[in-house]
Amino acid sequence: MNDIIQFLSDIVAGELDIYVITFTLVSVMIVLLFLSFPMVVPLAIGALIGLLHFSLVDPEVLIQQMVTGISPNALIAVPMFIFAADIMTRGHTANNLLGLIQAFVGHLKGGLPITTCISCTLFGSVSGSTQATVVSVGQIMRPKLLQAGYKDSFVMALIINASDIAFLIPPSIGLILYGTLANASVGELFIAGIGPGIVLTIFFATYSYFYSRKHSDSISLVEETNREEKMEAIRKSILPLGFPALIIGGIYSGIVTPTEAASFAVLYAIVVECVFYRILGTIDVLDAALSTGLITAVVFVLVGIGQAFSWYISFEQIPQDLLAPLDLSSASHEYILFVIALAFFVGCMFVDSLVVLLILTPIFAPIVDAAGLDPVHVGVLITLQMAIGSATPPFGCDIFTAIAIFQRPYLEVIRGALPFFLILLVMSALLIFLPDIALLPRDILFSK
Repeated sequence: MNDIIQFLSDIVAGELDIYVITFTLVSVMIVLLFLSFPMVVPLAIGALIGLLHFSLVDPEVLIQQMVTGISPNALIAVPMFIFAADIMTRGHTANNLLGLIQAFVGHLKGGLPITTCISCTLFGSVSGSTQATVVSVGQIMRPKLLQAGYKDSFVMALIINASDIAFLIPPSIGLILYGTLANASVGELFIAGIGPGIVLTIFFATYSYFYSRKHSDSISLVEETNREEKMEAIRKSILPLGFPALIIGGIYSGIVTPTEAASFAVLYAIVVECVFYRILGTIDVLDAALSTGLITAVVFVLVGIGQAFSWYISFEQIPQDLLAPLDLSSASHEYILFVIALAFFVGCMFVDSLVVLLILTPIFAPIVDAAGLDPVHVGVLITLQMAIGSATPPFGCDIFTAIAIFQRPYLEVIRGALPFFLILLVMSALLIFLPDIALLPRDILFSK
């Protein structure tokens, strides 16, 4: 009782203002979200209320911070990669990549789901977007998997979770934004994301194989392709495979920066789909440009507002006070990484992953620097949590993308997700305790 009285006395005396501010900001944001306002509104209103009511700072500083948030040159790569991915999504790239993989592994036990896993990885290296991967790969592979006898709950869970590999495989918008926020090399982040992406693909493919063996009585195998069909699949996939080769090879060799690679990717996509395949015309490219402009506007408004909100809570030192009980200053690297992973995972379960990235990265960046952690390793771990959150109930964005594309109810879409979720948790633990999964390729290629 004495502790409660003392706590109330401290509030009256103004000694716990940080908790009052935090409670006010969280309450306002929750109410606005339940009123169906887009995420930028709660962030902006929360920061504005904090400045006017608690800090008495000129609100013009929010405009300055918004401009600062979208000023880094590295962000130019974001609309370029979105534009290139949109062009290739409209063309034959996805079909040709899937055809290549299915020609070689589709006839094996578990071949179709393994094809789906590998296709999501390869298409992630083209699109950099989990939602684009769900749409492109899902629309092609789901009918084939259902026809072969796989349960729809397994099929949808496989597509949603395998598409999350696109977050790790370059070009990843999440890695670009993290590199901008944490002042880390985007090129190194791209290379570091490849190892975990490949390991995760192997895990998903292995589970798919054992699942297929367990349900072999109800699953039919696809007829094996002959040598001519395999060679035709290789021929059709040469140009799409040039896309990741251009990005990774160009950055690794030092010929281009990530931003320059993004610009070349747009040119390459236009040449492949409009000149070689002759699938798209001028109108299609203009439609893709318009779509890219709309998506980029949404992303950049979110980035600007997120920067302003992050500046405000850092100005009030809210993160430092709330994290003080965890005593991260003297904690082990594994403990710090666990706290970071948990914070991002929980946040991405409820809020768009980019919003969580914009808010939490500036909070943990000083802790990462003080502990001597490699920001590239931390960035890959954070990006993995963003991937997990985008496929995890209740509000994972990939879940709602699948609902819209497949026209299935929410509970049916998430029914088969548990095994994949456990695999993702195992991957998170491996990345915390075995950082070389991400850092070894980076160290080799960049001679660190």
